[in-house]
Amino acid sequence: MVWIELIIVFAVTLGLSGLSSLLSLVDALLQPVALSDQTVAINVPQAKADLIDLFKQLLGAVRLIAWGALGAYLLYRSGMRLAAVGLDRTRLGKDAAAGVGLAALIGVPGLGLYLLAHALGVNLAVAPSTLDDTWWRPVALTILAAGNAWAEEMLVVGYLISRLRHLGFRENTSLVTAAVVRGSYHLYQGFGGFIGNVVMGLVFGRVWQRTNRLWPLVIAHTLLDFVAFVGYSLLRGKVSWLP
Repeated sequence: MVWIELIIVFAVTLGLSGLSSLLSLVDALLQPVALSDQTVAINVPQAKADLIDLFKQLLGAVRLIAWGALGAYLLYRSGMRLAAVGLDRTRLGKDAAAGVGLAALIGVPGLGLYLLAHALGVNLAVAPSTLDDTWWRPVALTILAAGNAWAEEMLVVGYLISRLRHLGFRENTSLVTAAVVRGSYHLYQGFGGFIGNVVMGLVFGRVWQRTNRLWPLVIAHTLLDFVAFVGYSLLRGKVSWLP
């Protein structure tokens, strides 16, 4: 039943995204131009009418929050306290500090890896946001960053590794499995995006295995996506070093 649950959960959430990303990468490889000459956007306009676009962006965030909540709910229904995966509020200050530290540890090398992969021609140019310059853009992007962080860390770390433990997987095997799943739904960015997110998954997963605190991962991931989404939207077309 645990295997069936895993298949269902990832078939409607990040596992399906992974398969879709794989197909997107294959499609990009089949194009007559190099990967580095192609661009993929993450947060794009969803409607022509301004307010409808805002509401659709927010609905996307609601979907992400629901995905993470599904993982948390299933763990709770199985008899696991959410504090067991580090979702209690007893160490918010320390969790926040750890999250900032993790974001710094991953952020700078991650940007360097992306630029290197693009220069080597194994990654598409990633546009984190192509939303129009509206009053709500930074708000929507911040909410989407938090939604992404919650969904990914809850599902591929807190939920997946906990379930693999239940199935008798060793810690290292669970860690690698979760990291590969994380990398899979970033394949649409190219091979650099896959490798970078596998490395991030290995670091984040090991931190969780050793500390049993999920909030630092969610906070760090939110900060990383916030800088990528909002920072890119502010720098787009103004700096030469961004592909």
